[in-house]
Amino acid sequence: MALAAVRFLLKIPSTTSLRAPLRRYLQLCSRCYPVHASLSYEAIKQQYRPEVPEYFNFARDVLDRWTEVEKEGKKSKNPALWWVDGAGEEVRWSFEELGVLSRKVANVLSDACGLQRGDRVILILPRIPEWWLMNVACMRTGTVLIPGTQQLTAKDILHRLQKSKAKCIITDDSVAPAVDLVGAECQSLKFKLLVSEGHREGWLNFKDLLKNAPSDHHCVTTKCQDPMAIYFTSGTTGSPKMTEHSHSSYGIGLTVSGRYWLDLTSSDIFWNTSDTGWAKSAWSSIFSPWIQGACVFVHKMPHFDPSIVFESLSRFPITVFCSPPTAYRMFVQHKLSCYTFKSLRHCVSAGEPINPDVMEEWKAQTGLDIHEGYGQTETIIDEHSNILPPGKEGDIAIRVKPTGSLFLFTCYADDPEKTEATIRGDFYVTGDRGIMDEDGYFWFVGRADDVINSAGYRIGPFEVESALVEHPAVVESAVVSSPDPIRGEVVKAFVVLTPDYASHDPEKMMKELQDHVKKVTAPYKYPRKMEFVQQLPKTISGKIRRNELRQKEWRKD
Repeated sequence: MALAAVRFLLKIPSTTSLRAPLRRYLQLCSRCYPVHASLSYEAIKQQYRPEVPEYFNFARDVLDRWTEVEKEGKKSKNPALWWVDGAGEEVRWSFEELGVLSRKVANVLSDACGLQRGDRVILILPRIPEWWLMNVACMRTGTVLIPGTQQLTAKDILHRLQKSKAKCIITDDSVAPAVDLVGAECQSLKFKLLVSEGHREGWLNFKDLLKNAPSDHHCVTTKCQDPMAIYFTSGTTGSPKMTEHSHSSYGIGLTVSGRYWLDLTSSDIFWNTSDTGWAKSAWSSIFSPWIQGACVFVHKMPHFDPSIVFESLSRFPITVFCSPPTAYRMFVQHKLSCYTFKSLRHCVSAGEPINPDVMEEWKAQTGLDIHEGYGQTETIIDEHSNILPPGKEGDIAIRVKPTGSLFLFTCYADDPEKTEATIRGDFYVTGDRGIMDEDGYFWFVGRADDVINSAGYRIGPFEVESALVEHPAVVESAVVSSPDPIRGEVVKAFVVLTPDYASHDPEKMMKELQDHVKKVTAPYKYPRKMEFVQQLPKTISGKIRRNELRQKEWRKD
């Protein structure tokens, strides 16, 4: 079985001019560029030439521009944000309404909370309209937003507050008790803002403040490289680190995502199911769609439920849909033919590789392909920073010297040593391994620390996992290295079985799966060890924590 093939949509030149006029950028934002099948990859690559002004603020330069387009009657009637709670309540905001409300919120942050440009703000809210308002308001005030998921424990929140030195935290009733448990240990924390109908001692009530806040607000002037947001990494390979993004890295850099990968126009209604604590929510629920003037659809969905997804895709005129591979694996376990997604035309997935058989099953049941996304401007290098020829495995890397790349994350915030460790020669090393073929396609092998070296054979976990999941007994699997006295290390698979196979004899089941892998991929890749588990450890964003399983294996030795 082949590795996962990835064709990078565009290779963005790192020499983008800083002196390009802002007007040209706004003209680009106000137009729609659907990707037609007749356009070749090379044609698209030549068409995409981002121009980056010295000063840029997404709220002012993009969202307020769409407000003008709305007023001129040059945009579809779709709202900017369409939120539903599943119980009959809906919110539909135009870009103009989004602008008015976000300015009021900006005044709450600046006046009531005393926040100034550059102050850090932690935001932990579920999928409610206020989450979107807070994001835009932070852009308007120049405060640095740090999103978090509601799944964070008090210990997680303490780590984030102390590490970031955040001055303010914004959350709801479900998370406020955890904040109060650790707040006294955070000297930088000055304001706690509660999004709730009720009140809590020691907290400012957001809804009370919003009612009295003025709607006039002057957006701060921000440079392209000024910090806009900080995301704590998923922590698949250690403690979460603070990755800092600038106003341009998302606000301009994600043009390529919205225009080419998501294929959005201002007539589209786009639904991304990501948790609000994950950076994917910013990419695909704010920047990519709103750059294109598309409508962002949101379902409150407190807990992920495939039936709610199917019903929503059937009921609402959603045209473009995005969900992680884990969700698609769940979707294809259902009888999708019972539903009709009459408006849906384009499906995408990102976060980790999606198994080919899941893509095939989704298409068989819906008639739609899943377009897998992998971002960044890559090349493949060896350990000495030499660019490798086609067919040679190496590190996927991005050239950042001498001119830098405006669309990458800026740095690991407050950690210059960690930031410097990501640089090798003229390249930023992504931590992924890959191979480029003769046609210029990049083939993803796996995370550098996930690749298994068994008796001299290098084995990517994803290809073994994909082979396993093709068997009807397997729901999902995770493949890691395990110590072996002869081979140094061997392939071990942790396997979650479907209910129909859960009671089968483990030894026979293991032998059947091993034989299956030998048939669909190179025999040397088969898992010599196997363990059946009820579930796999995952990050809050749904990525499998292979490092946790690998460490468990090597601690046994």
